[in-house]
Amino acid sequence: MKMIGFNKGSGVDEQTSLFDMEGPMPVPGPRDVLVQVRAVGINPLDTKVRAGRVDVPERVVTLGWDAAGIVHAVGSDVTLFAPGQAVYYAGSFDRAGANAAYHLVDERIAGRMPATLDFAQAASVPLAALTAWQLLFERFAITPGDRQPRGSLLVLGGAGGVGSLLIQLARQLTGLTVIATASRGDSADWCRTMGAHHVIDHTLPLPLPAQVAALNVAPVRHIAALSHTAQHVMELVELIAPHGKLAVIDDHDAFDAAPLKGKSVSLHWEMVFTRPLFATEDMIEQHRILQRVARLLDEGVLRHTLRQRLSPMDAATVLRAHALLERGGQPGKIVVSD
Repeated sequence: MKMIGFNKGSGVDEQTSLFDMEGPMPVPGPRDVLVQVRAVGINPLDTKVRAGRVDVPERVVTLGWDAAGIVHAVGSDVTLFAPGQAVYYAGSFDRAGANAAYHLVDERIAGRMPATLDFAQAASVPLAALTAWQLLFERFAITPGDRQPRGSLLVLGGAGGVGSLLIQLARQLTGLTVIATASRGDSADWCRTMGAHHVIDHTLPLPLPAQVAALNVAPVRHIAALSHTAQHVMELVELIAPHGKLAVIDDHDAFDAAPLKGKSVSLHWEMVFTRPLFATEDMIEQHRILQRVARLLDEGVLRHTLRQRLSPMDAATVLRAHALLERGGQPGKIVVSD
């Protein structure tokens, strides 16, 4: 079976950091589906694991935690899927990733692929949608479809994969006023296309609290800090309303929550792989979320976030995608497809 291996601790400019290789065909466990991979989304996690900034078990020999494909075989206890069905999912980083011809995923964290999307479009969605959904509706405890006014939501880093889906979910399924941050014109336009009511620039000398105040909007009661949180944390503390909720997804060696005490602000971490990593009792909730997101995509309520499609699916192409992601400068998602 064709696979794309990686050298841990390697830089994106090293030609051997990713390499084509052959490996054995995976054998499904009782709850696994074996997927013939058709497209893989590229995420910051891929580049961090490759570079050695995120540790994974030795058995993880391939990257890729956003995939879409066709079920090839199923385990003995699988009930949710059958061979021939199209699925999409984010997987779990304690198992090998989807940079391979065939890939194993637990049925409880996969969903049926949206019927209106092709494989590359579908692969742009799962990890970001799961992160955004869990942040908004689980960490912030907002009921999907509840349109009651709840103040404003600030999305720090709105043009990335998670931000793109979070903006859409908040605009379509809540009563929040959505304020996104972006640093370039095309990113700001992208955020507005996703549904942001307002866009501000987190790189300006004018502090974020002053920019938000100039909008004359409802108080910011929820903040989703998706990137560069450490650089802006004191600004976030200043602008969030008392009893507000701050959710963080980016990586930190340490995080000082003490400044949140004065306003009784609650801190929420969101890590999309928690359920599969710990095999939680509600692990199947990720299947349900992906099923619901698929319906919303098929109904036109949500849209995919594919911005750049690369092929073929080999080491050179995936490495090119890593380089584009690390360079930054474009909103949406990069997907490599066959």
